[in-house]
Amino acid sequence: MSNPLLDFSGLPRFAEIEPAHVASAIDELLAQGRAAIAAVTTAPPTWDAFVAPLEDANERIGRAWGQVSHLHAVMDSPALREAYNANLPKITQYWTELGQNEALFAKYKGLQKSREFSSLGAARRKIIENAVRDFRLSGAELAADKKARFAAIQEELAGLSAKFSENVLDATNAFSITVPRERTAGIPEDALHTAREAAQKDGKEGFKFTLHAPSYLPVMQYGEDRALRETLYRESSTRASEFGKPEWDNTANIARIVELRREMARLLGYASFAEVSLVPKMAESPGQVLGFLDDLAHRARPFAEKDVAELREFFPDLQAWDVAYASEKLRAKRYAFSDQEVKQYFPEDAAVGGLFRVAQALYQVSIVPSKAPVWHEDVRFFDVRDRAGALVGQFYMDLYARETKRGGAWMDDAIGRRRKGERIQTPVAYLNCNFSSPVAGKPALFTHDEVLTLFHEFGHGLHHLLTRVEDLGVSGINGVEWDAVELPSQFMENFCWEWDVLREMTRHVDTGSSLPKPLFEKMLAAKNFQSGMAMLRQIEFAEFDMLLHSDFDPAKDRSALALLEKVRDRVAVLKPPAYNRFLNNFSHIFAGGYAAGYYSYKWAEVLSADAYSFFEENGILDAKVGARFRDEVLAVGGSRPAAESFRAFRGREPRVDALLKHSGMISA
Repeated sequence: MSNPLLDFSGLPRFAEIEPAHVASAIDELLAQGRAAIAAVTTAPPTWDAFVAPLEDANERIGRAWGQVSHLHAVMDSPALREAYNANLPKITQYWTELGQNEALFAKYKGLQKSREFSSLGAARRKIIENAVRDFRLSGAELAADKKARFAAIQEELAGLSAKFSENVLDATNAFSITVPRERTAGIPEDALHTAREAAQKDGKEGFKFTLHAPSYLPVMQYGEDRALRETLYRESSTRASEFGKPEWDNTANIARIVELRREMARLLGYASFAEVSLVPKMAESPGQVLGFLDDLAHRARPFAEKDVAELREFFPDLQAWDVAYASEKLRAKRYAFSDQEVKQYFPEDAAVGGLFRVAQALYQVSIVPSKAPVWHEDVRFFDVRDRAGALVGQFYMDLYARETKRGGAWMDDAIGRRRKGERIQTPVAYLNCNFSSPVAGKPALFTHDEVLTLFHEFGHGLHHLLTRVEDLGVSGINGVEWDAVELPSQFMENFCWEWDVLREMTRHVDTGSSLPKPLFEKMLAAKNFQSGMAMLRQIEFAEFDMLLHSDFDPAKDRSALALLEKVRDRVAVLKPPAYNRFLNNFSHIFAGGYAAGYYSYKWAEVLSADAYSFFEENGILDAKVGARFRDEVLAVGGSRPAAESFRAFRGREPRVDALLKHSGMISA
């Protein structure tokens, strides 16, 4: 096919996709989608005549737009951004029309009440139940004038979220500072090498630092030049705010997003957007979530206050730009090691190989290099195969930061598992991180925190790849409650603290020796260093998010920033400077899927810690326990409620004790 976005015969043809392909492909696929909708509205309300053809058409739209969205996130360019933003309203309009189609809604309700429904498998019944729920949440029951307003809100929100994300990326890319050697004391040599190369590319002497994590974090953690740390902190914490270019200021976008979400909820008959957000989640109400967060905050506060007191005693004139630096110095003094020392034991191949060995031991699969068209020369591709050699799934791994890539780390699905006649369509995932690339002929080196991130994202990937569900709507991560979707990812992080795992996945970049046991014991002793501060910080963000989307009234309350300050007054033990505009780059809730859902990290951490405790009791790499986790959690995807999957694996309801133990807040 001349347009690679219209080819669904195999893997995406990334090497051939051009911005010029986007509009024609999307227009054609949307026309096919609308034709399919028209056809099935006169078909009998059965799975084969009604649901399956609709699923086929929508999968093609989702796969093509998913490739465009992925490239927009990892290889952004002016032409691609223009194509993405020009077609985003079309995509949004289509999904809104679909969700509000009364004839389709009636078909799903008819199928749910039909004799056929009880004869369908659990996965298909769940898909139909989810569809009926989602039609209601998409405004299918609204009057015509309200439907039109709902559709307009959806389109405007999609544009605002895309603009929010673009503003953050543009503001991040806009700042750099080049300094002489004398201002780089304390910064690790690998970070300096990258900074020197960056300056040379600009035709300058010295060392160039930016706001991208691989450049920013080493300065903040190790740089002795306090003024340089302050400059970088100020620039980072004011990105996309009134302190920069007006066209990149997200302040108005935030206000409008919150206002529109509130209006959308009211149209649907809910008191707040938070109530809408929680309908498909495990948590039942904003009050329940806030109670959960308050309980955790109460338990964590004594530890957080102790953490801050120790830090202020160690570094009396503590400012926001000193926290990472002072914390690293205090940890090095107390535990006699530094992150930089540990980093030398995690060259990329050793870390990635260790990750694969854990997955292979637990789930009895093999992970082997494979080939596929990619979007950048640094991207690698792998097959996941079962013990008989049959293909289970595939994934791309894009680990390094670059200017065309949005920040953070994330997993996304490229292709979902489903049965297509006699053939099973194998799932494909994207794993994206923002680590430092190799320098000076040496492999990329990862900090232990980055190894945790790698394991985390691969946990999401395994959730998608190891599913056994054969219906797209609930296979892999599809249909999983948002506040449970972090369970498999946070679960995987635990293996990064096990000696039997680490000794097999470390190799000193210079000497080739494994991580010494005494150094590991120091790491373990320091594992919960400042865990109270870290927990309260996450609770601060989660509580703000829930209050913003439940109690906040844009017409009465001053601003989202003022609300954050109120939350900080009650929750935080360290408050940032008044100029800090964290909200303006809080992409999780304004440009991602975490609106009224940021609490999910802590909610799912309770589940993941408790699930991992079963491995601790029975053997951390025990294949039988791994098989049980795969069978009861990973393999079932969203085909049943997450609470049922957890109970099936653990044999009981979740308990918070394991999380508190892992965080050092109760004794083992």
